[in-house]
Amino acid sequence: MFQNIPNVLTLLRMLLIPVFVVLFYLPWQYAAEACAIVFALAAVTDWFDGYLARRLKQVSALGAFLDPVADKLMVAAALILLVQQDPIPGLAIPVLVIIGREITISALREWMAEIGARAQIAVSAIGKVKTGFQMTAIFLMIYRNDLYGLPLYTIGFVLLYVAVILTLWSMFMYLRAAWPSLNDTAEPQAEENGRSSA
Repeated sequence: MFQNIPNVLTLLRMLLIPVFVVLFYLPWQYAAEACAIVFALAAVTDWFDGYLARRLKQVSALGAFLDPVADKLMVAAALILLVQQDPIPGLAIPVLVIIGREITISALREWMAEIGARAQIAVSAIGKVKTGFQMTAIFLMIYRNDLYGLPLYTIGFVLLYVAVILTLWSMFMYLRAAWPSLNDTAEPQAEENGRSSA
């Protein structure tokens, strides 16, 4: 694993999560700036490890598994901390939508993989645009402080709602692509009697 640079970057991103949480609660003047830098570093490594995996031809099953896990853990941690810091319905609702979408699509991908139809719900362009808005919004909201008169938190808040719209849109696209399989009444139930919920 440690000879695979993309996997090392993914692991680093996971290790940044507890660092991010500690900095978030640290009673330090520059805690918000430090948190924003850590989050930005995680976002950059997310893009960079995928690029390197393709460029160096170091794509691996472990990396394919860990990469989305690391992304979702960091995003979920950041969103939960933002709601804890600013517990208002206007923030809690979009956060629940984003996290709920990730759970739904992860479950959908797992089920589609079980029936051999995983390729039907490949990552879409809308999903990538959604991720860009989402990461930018979270970064600005973590930074919080105005910069040269620009209300970064407010801008991030607006961008978060743009990300929510794209989140629902991309989820609809995934579900529409998977619907023929989901609606196949001829498909037997997957081991109903022998399967327990995870």
